[in-house]
Amino acid sequence: MRRLAKFASEFLWDTSGATAIEYALIASGISIVIVAAVSGIGGSLRERFDALNGLLK
Repeated sequence: MRRLAKFASEFLWDTSGATAIEYALIASGISIVIVAAVSGIGGSLRERFDALNGLLK
């Protein structure tokens, strides 16, 4: 039981890899913003291309 408690304590206080996790969270946040922006622009961009396509016919 002491081994488990020691392992849990060391695991909770271990900070190695924290920077990599922080960078991964930042990258995922940026990705979410990019996807949201592209999704918002996508509809109006499609409308413009459809209008241009109609003019070219």
